[in-house]
Amino acid sequence: MIKQNRPRQATLPPSESGASRPHVVIVGAGLSGLTAGLYATAAGYRVTVVEREHFIGGRCATETVSTQLTDGPVSARFDTGATVWTMPGLVEEAVAAVGLSINDIDESFHALPVTPSYHAQFADCGGLDVFSEESAMAAELRRFGASERTVRGYSKLRVWFKGLFDASFANFMSRSFDRVTDLITGPGALSDLVKLMKLGAFGPLERKVHDFLDDSELTRVFSFQALYAGVAPAKARAVYGCISHMDTSLGVFVPRSERFGNEMGAVARILAEALTRAGGSIVLGTRVMGLRLNDEGLVSAVQVDRGVEAGDDATGALEDIAAQAVICTPDLPVVQGWMNEAGRQQKRRLIPLRFSPSAVVAHGLVPTDIAAGWPRRHHLISFGHEWDKTFREISSPSGGAIMSDPSLLVTRPAVTSPERVVQDSSGREFEPVSVLAPCPNLDSAAVDWDAVKDAYVMELASVLEERGFFGISEHWKVGRIDSPNDWLRRGMGAGSPFGLAHLFRQTGPFRPRNFSPAMPGNVILAGSTTVPGVGVPTVMISGRLAAERLGPLASH
Repeated sequence: MIKQNRPRQATLPPSESGASRPHVVIVGAGLSGLTAGLYATAAGYRVTVVEREHFIGGRCATETVSTQLTDGPVSARFDTGATVWTMPGLVEEAVAAVGLSINDIDESFHALPVTPSYHAQFADCGGLDVFSEESAMAAELRRFGASERTVRGYSKLRVWFKGLFDASFANFMSRSFDRVTDLITGPGALSDLVKLMKLGAFGPLERKVHDFLDDSELTRVFSFQALYAGVAPAKARAVYGCISHMDTSLGVFVPRSERFGNEMGAVARILAEALTRAGGSIVLGTRVMGLRLNDEGLVSAVQVDRGVEAGDDATGALEDIAAQAVICTPDLPVVQGWMNEAGRQQKRRLIPLRFSPSAVVAHGLVPTDIAAGWPRRHHLISFGHEWDKTFREISSPSGGAIMSDPSLLVTRPAVTSPERVVQDSSGREFEPVSVLAPCPNLDSAAVDWDAVKDAYVMELASVLEERGFFGISEHWKVGRIDSPNDWLRRGMGAGSPFGLAHLFRQTGPFRPRNFSPAMPGNVILAGSTTVPGVGVPTVMISGRLAAERLGPLASH
């Protein structure tokens, strides 16, 4: 029998005088930090979450954006981070950890399936909808002109995706790693690893999907999700078909909430409300400036600036928040910077970490009568001709370039949430439209995004105009553009909002650990630069894993 190695647990210094429970400070009120807060509270710890921004959600937030229209500025709500939500059950589990149900917080809250999940638009052969329900997808494939052989291949592909997911989730996606041998320890780990090998999980994803579908365009639809993990589908390991399974089989959802709004930010607000009801504290507008170490090399306090104004980098009066443990959700380079400043010098890696490609994301308003002629879909992916070239341009570790033939994600939340339509002073209606264009990160290409992003977004609008989004060039009024420079200013490594790329050497036990010997014994990591990785469900898992590193309290 293979013995399971118990994950290492944090070393906590004594609590301050009079404190009955150890105090955990969590840096960041995104999904990973809020999830960590819930599980740490459930374990009996006192929890304080500190967040630089004046809103919660991090990379899954909804913000108010003002857009200048002809009759004056008009404000609308935009999902400025993630727009694709999968595995909503993780939210229920996190809330249940503190003895609450989502109904206790908001009886109206539920996850509404987006049907179809996507519309895929191809340069040469029209488009098709992507359904999570098998029979609906099979019917759509037939409408698209796919052969019966391809339809049968799709059914087999779903089985293969599920096999990958089932063999990966418990032992590889949903656990911490302290050593490479953890790959084969634990109940069923070795068996699951063998299953993955038999499924061909470590071959190229794109080739494996093509073997099932025998169609280049359809292969894109069921393999492009590797980009979420920062790797081109042609180079991604087939095990990342797990992401495709979550996306195309388990389904894509949007939150519905009378209390928190029908928007992605409602996910974070549900978690935050559960945390505060359970006794946790969330402090907004509070920037972490550094970590203080005691004589034993453990963190004793988090140094913060509570006077942060929105968009302000100035420093006000600093104060310390005493802590017995700290869970850090910012990207790893930010945390390493704090360690260096505190005197705990971080060694340089022999092979530098590689971050995922970045993105330019533009948010603006379009008159509803103009958008009425477009495909009425919440998510629409417009694929360019040059698929392989596009990935070489955006994912090259150096010598990257802006896409010469863009593939783009267009998000229209008002399709599923009509109340997000707004009016100008004359009563004309506008809907929020966001366009995401993948691009190289700042390590890959030294583009002066502050200088070129406005013109680039107009170029993207012209491309979409040519692809059937008639009127977008003239009528889409952009209120906000986020580029790699903007992501970098928010502390995201290499100016990428997608964290570390899931190269083989940055996956599983080879990914930066959430509890590393290079860090003080009471500093734990969560978020997209540690295990298990990037994505809305994944960072929630990372939050739970981080809280588990604290260990159980003897008195709890």
